Amino acid sequence: MTEATAKGVDALIARLRDDGVAAGRAEAARLIAEAKAEAAEIRETARAEAERHRAQVRDEADTYRAAGEQALDTAMRDAVLRMKAGVESQLRDHVQRLVSACLADEDLLKRMILEVAGVMRAEAQSGDTVEVILPPAVLGPEQIREQAGDIRSGELTQYVLGLTGEMLRGGVTLHAGDEGQSGIRLRVQDGAVEIDLTDTAIAALLLEHMQPRFRAVLEGVIRS
Repeated sequence: MTEATAKGVDALIARLRDDGVAAGRAEAARLIAEAKAEAAEIRETARAEAERHRAQVRDEADTYRAAGEQALDTAMRDAVLRMKAGVESQLRDHVQRLVSACLADEDLLKRMILEVAGVMRAEAQSGDTVEVILPPAVLGPEQIREQAGDIRSGELTQYVLGLTGEMLRGGVTLHAGDEGQSGIRLRVQDGAVEIDLTDTAIAALLLEHMQPRFRAVLEGVIRS
């Protein structure tokens, strides 16, 4: 091999070596870049997954919290409604007891009969009869049965001593009401016109006027 040939071979070897080194470095750089990109992608995927998981946890927590708040609100509303219903029921019972106790007063019943029957008799058509239906509690069951045929004579009539004979002769009659009746009922024209002054009717009328104000007071107490 001549000297020139030897130099050419050495140059070729050197170039191949340099090219190989350069290619190796380039490949290494490419691999490193790919590895970095893959690592970055993995980190981004992991970060996104972690964020998604955190968001899901937050959403679930918000859902549970909202459900809990709604359940609490519902429970509180139901409790308030039950309390209102209970208090109003107690008010109804209390008013009913008070009215029943008042209507058990014989003097009050006498005054009611005289006042209302007198007004109805004055306003009734000629020939109309005003029927006063008294509570059975005025007499015992035996007395009511004994006087069933002649209710105007005897103790029922005597019960309203202030009811004058003229008023009785003028078309006012007395009858015993159904068992359990408290208070009186008055009828004209065979029931065409009726005034209900029993404990149930009077209590209902009182409650109709009392309940709106009572509820307003109750609402104020609850909100405060």
